Amino acid sequence: MNYANIIGTGTYVPEKIVDNHMLSELVETSDEWIRTRTGIKERRISTGENTSDLALKASEAALENAGMSPEDLDMIILSTLTPDYFTPATACLVQRRLGAENAAAFDISAACSGFLYGLDVADSFIRAGKAKNILVVSSEVMSKVIDWEDRNTCVLFGDGAGAVVLKASAEHGIINTVTGSKGDIEGNLVSKSRNVVNPFMEIPETGDNYLSMNGKEIFKFATRIMRKALKDVLGGTGIELSEVKYIVPHQANDRMFEYVAGKMKFDKEKFYVNLERFGNTSSASIPIALDEMAKKGLLSKGDKLIFVGFGGGLTWGAALVEWQLD
Repeated sequence: MNYANIIGTGTYVPEKIVDNHMLSELVETSDEWIRTRTGIKERRISTGENTSDLALKASEAALENAGMSPEDLDMIILSTLTPDYFTPATACLVQRRLGAENAAAFDISAACSGFLYGLDVADSFIRAGKAKNILVVSSEVMSKVIDWEDRNTCVLFGDGAGAVVLKASAEHGIINTVTGSKGDIEGNLVSKSRNVVNPFMEIPETGDNYLSMNGKEIFKFATRIMRKALKDVLGGTGIELSEVKYIVPHQANDRMFEYVAGKMKFDKEKFYVNLERFGNTSSASIPIALDEMAKKGLLSKGDKLIFVGFGGGLTWGAALVEWQLD
């Protein structure tokens, strides 16, 4: 039986740090207002690097950490909601610049759940014996879809990329994955690709390309769906939540984690949280957090982890993983 094991992690974030005080000069807000409502103190913002640039550097770091050459990759799966182009796929740009000439490459669009969708797809390819080495990279330049005059969204997001290298193994790495979606017909979390304008339209569509969000509805959805995903990914595995060392959530809002922990009656410290320094980096937030945990020496062989997240679509997912690195 082939199992997918994480054998390397990598991160790249832009150098520019934008703290809450800097944002208070752009919109009517304050450091206290942002921290008490989100837990965020600062975030990284690109000053010119695009999504593929961030993805490339995170991928190079993950490959180096795994001791693997780009030529060894069978596949590159890249999740993003802020691609460089509609086409080619950002994954193909990364493939070219990496020199991963033997890899198939494609993008996944599942918003903040994209990394979990990518893991699910990669795990399926490895279990089926159709691939041995897969790079899953999530990269977001959220700053290019944010309305910097909207204090409800501009304070939340940051830019960054995280990557993992998966390898086929006899050891059980990814134990179980779940994904789901519920079409967001209400438009609670939306970022338009472009306005529809052509010479055959009587009245051109108006609007903009900025991300918009109904924060109250997303909070309710997220806290409900995180609990469901945590229960579902453990279902049928024989593993209890008490055996899980860390939950690595999509880094959206610290109040969400407090609420979920309280409802499920476990210690909130089980959540690994670093959004105070990076903000919400969408699909990149989980692999960024995982790489940080590995570098801090927080993970030991045999540790059980759950990655869990939610995003626009609406989408959600979770992955139960046994860490196999020493």
